[in-house]
Amino acid sequence: MADSDLILFEKKGHIAIFTLNRPKAMNAVSAELSERFEALMEQFENDEDLWIGIVASSHPKTFCAGADLKSINAGKSVMTRKGGFAGFVHFPRTKPMIAAVDGYALAGGCEIVLTCDMVVASKKSKFGVPEVKRSLVPAAGGMFRLPRKLPEHVAMELLLTGDPLPAQRMYELGFVNVLCETGQVMEEALKLAKRVEINAPLAVFEARRVAMETLAKSEKESWDVSAESMPMLARTEDFKEGPRAFIEKRAPKWTGKRKSKL
Repeated sequence: MADSDLILFEKKGHIAIFTLNRPKAMNAVSAELSERFEALMEQFENDEDLWIGIVASSHPKTFCAGADLKSINAGKSVMTRKGGFAGFVHFPRTKPMIAAVDGYALAGGCEIVLTCDMVVASKKSKFGVPEVKRSLVPAAGGMFRLPRKLPEHVAMELLLTGDPLPAQRMYELGFVNVLCETGQVMEEALKLAKRVEINAPLAVFEARRVAMETLAKSEKESWDVSAESMPMLARTEDFKEGPRAFIEKRAPKWTGKRKSKL
């Protein structure tokens, strides 16, 4: 398989779709897949016409099974310089991502999901970090992202037992945004993405930035970070377009450009 086929890349309007495509290996993350993912993330971030991304899987039962041990045993790193594991979990992105899960998301696969901002999952899906069963730890973000996204005791259950939890339970806990039937995950992920896509992209990016940067900050520090957003938006054409479209009773036409022409 050519490296370009390890992750399929598609554009639908302002939405980018990244499809993990190593079905024979249950989408295990190899060195080559990591490099491909990082390259696509660079492309995604640099394209002003792409505003939100979806990470999906071509495998009918598995989202991602984690790191490819064959790749690691061959001395190849599944980490990239900029993106870390899978070229994704530590990538310094500004745009929101949705995980579209229709099966097992385990170990590094779960950590890819944890990196995303929202999750759509089928009822058959399961999420887990079984690393402790092999004297390992979920070092691609799982140990600190799970306690941030789940109640502490539930996060500890996942981390310390290594046992997975079903999508229904994760939905009840607020980890999964949309729970759907098998085979409907991409349809529902696109619906969610389009709900974001209709909004002013720069405002979306700023709302996400402040939310992410202030997770571990004090209220005073959070106010300081939050105060940076409106002045930045005020210098853009979209800042003028929102009120103008409201007054003219029409749908806004967003540009996503950071600097105003005026």
